Amino acid sequence: MEAVPARARAYVACVVLGALACLLPPPAPRTPWWAMTLLAVLYAGGEWLARRRFPGTFYPVLLAGVFLLPPPAAALVALPGALLSPAGRRPARLRRIWRAAELVIAVWAAGRAFRALGGRDAVAACDVPHALGPAAGAVVVFCAVLTVLDGGILVAAERRPARRAWRGLFLRSLAPVGVHGLAGLMMAVLWRSPYGPVAALLVLLPMGVSWWAFAQYHRERGAHQATIRALVQAVDIKDGYTRGHSERVGQASMMIARELGMDDERVEVLRFAGILHDVGKLGVPTRLLRKDGPLTPEERRVIELHPEYGHEMVRGISFLGEARAAVLHHHERLDGSGYPYGLVGRQIPEPARVVAVADAFDAMTSTRSYSRARPVPVALEELERCAGRQFDPVMVAALVRAVRRAGWDPVVTADGVRPPRVPRPVTGRTGADR
Repeated sequence: MEAVPARARAYVACVVLGALACLLPPPAPRTPWWAMTLLAVLYAGGEWLARRRFPGTFYPVLLAGVFLLPPPAAALVALPGALLSPAGRRPARLRRIWRAAELVIAVWAAGRAFRALGGRDAVAACDVPHALGPAAGAVVVFCAVLTVLDGGILVAAERRPARRAWRGLFLRSLAPVGVHGLAGLMMAVLWRSPYGPVAALLVLLPMGVSWWAFAQYHRERGAHQATIRALVQAVDIKDGYTRGHSERVGQASMMIARELGMDDERVEVLRFAGILHDVGKLGVPTRLLRKDGPLTPEERRVIELHPEYGHEMVRGISFLGEARAAVLHHHERLDGSGYPYGLVGRQIPEPARVVAVADAFDAMTSTRSYSRARPVPVALEELERCAGRQFDPVMVAALVRAVRRAGWDPVVTADGVRPPRVPRPVTGRTGADR
């Protein structure tokens, strides 16, 4: 079993106690136990299927319980599904307990909000327009509770800074949970209508179709990721000194793209570009990649062919889009002194200008056979010094802002040992030229 920090276990224990409090007092005798049992079975089956087949979770039935049942009874609906669904990673038991506890609290709070806003009477009257407002309020409360609890576990278990733990969690969950909430409301209204529970269950059919389409998309995305992962692993095996470099350049490229306000699709493309920028090294002799000391002019010319090799390798991979241009041009310089084509200024594609900065930054903050790692502030100063001549000043400024705000995980060398932070004299070499 993986070690879990004591403070994370204590946090989980507190959330479990809160969940137990939400289940008290027990549901009243007039609670429709058969309805609660049916919803619990449906949720457990849907959650099990979602965890195994789909990249998500199954909330429509759970939220239908929020709209149909008293809060403690609706909270009970979540228990079987959370406790029996696949946990993913270890420790499985603790993860299931945590999942069950946070869902009980979120469902209970959403149920209380729904009733306080008058949603119970609207659903009983099958009045959809008047039920929409309370349902929206319940969805917001549900997402807010999950956001607070999930951010807390990130702080407790992963020691993530508090200012970053909650960033984006609420907004990312609101849209998908809102769609599930609408389906749950339709189920609740049909359940209360003369057509009864059978009609309510029909709502799950279009949800199933949409999930199937969603799953197809994610399977294709998974195949893309597997393709990239295989290429990167091949480079890491061939050039052991830069192991992990590609992933870090992908991360830095993504930070720059987000700082520049690019949309999610372009951010993903820039991440691919950073990860694959050195894939052309598969075409370079291993003895040159692993050579200690300086390269001869002839050896350097061979190394400088790797962008063209890489572009040939990825040219037929359509989903990479403009990332292919970054693979080819990430060693170009604004003043025209780069390679392979000596492009100048805006002739260099934007993704290549992003990756060039990310590549140089990680090269300077990594220990390799021919250079020792520089501290992050020194590397940022060097990038700023070279901005306008070697690097695009806009990209440099974006990385500087992102790193100073969010920080940068220190380098890990090929053997997994963190090197000492030894400053080097500032020179014209950024470390990304090899």
